[in-house]
Amino acid sequence: MTGLITMADLTNEDIVEVLDAAERLLPAARGDVHMPLLSGRILGNLFFEPSTRTRMSFETAMKRLGGDVVNLGDVSTSSVVKGETLFDTIQMVDGYSDIIAMRHPRQGAARYAQDAARVPILNGGDGAGHHPTQTMLDLFTIRQAHGRLEDLDVVLAGDLRYGRTVHSLSHALARFNCRIVLASPELLRMPREIVDDLRASGASVVETTDLYGSLDAADVVYMTRIQKERFADEDEYIKVAGAYKLHVKHLGEVRQDMIVMHPLPRVDEIHPSVDETRHARYFEQAFNGVVTRMALLCRLLGVDVPGGEA
Repeated sequence: MTGLITMADLTNEDIVEVLDAAERLLPAARGDVHMPLLSGRILGNLFFEPSTRTRMSFETAMKRLGGDVVNLGDVSTSSVVKGETLFDTIQMVDGYSDIIAMRHPRQGAARYAQDAARVPILNGGDGAGHHPTQTMLDLFTIRQAHGRLEDLDVVLAGDLRYGRTVHSLSHALARFNCRIVLASPELLRMPREIVDDLRASGASVVETTDLYGSLDAADVVYMTRIQKERFADEDEYIKVAGAYKLHVKHLGEVRQDMIVMHPLPRVDEIHPSVDETRHARYFEQAFNGVVTRMALLCRLLGVDVPGGEA
């Protein structure tokens, strides 16, 4: 496995193996035990877009495993502002590190970077394209809550047009025979080619604008932020801003074990009243970014996690 650019780089068996390895790494992710499996290895963090959880969880994951991290830092103080190409930046960091985590505003940039690099690339988000490491932590969170990935009813809600997290997650859910409800304003519907691909794979897919009417039959409700930064026209953003606001009052008839997820950051699409309910999993989900990225770093660097094969 040379890198992780989209979920197509992982088979279902690979996904389960990574999640199993992540389970074994939980004590190390929490800091309860020391597991220096990646001692002497260096992660290059290249974030050309703002990030809190993804960048920090990659850094935490590498350091929990005894490795070290070099960061690009603020793009405005890097050689990118001097006109350095992405190819040249990758070639340079390739020589400094054993593996690279990258976020870039341009869709397809991660694939281009992998073609330019000798070390593995972990795609930390490429524009409105893919975010496979987020999908892995999402799957880990779902499996923690329900004990399985198969045969679940999942509502993906909010910005499905620009939301790279739901683009990657929807494909993964379809592979595990989940039934998918896509709830969004008309302007932010899931791209047609993704819906067509999901249906062509045999997935059950329902498109709706009615989020609240879709909650009662769900095992998972995955909320997303309306991403103002993806809109070229602010008037278009204003039309859909605040379209969905999940409140505790909406959860009265939902399944007892239904979980609410969110890739964060949230704005106003999940009211704080939801935070104290049994359904809220988004902060635990954010922590799971550490343990799943630990498992992925080990896998891509060819290091087995004790207790089984990773």
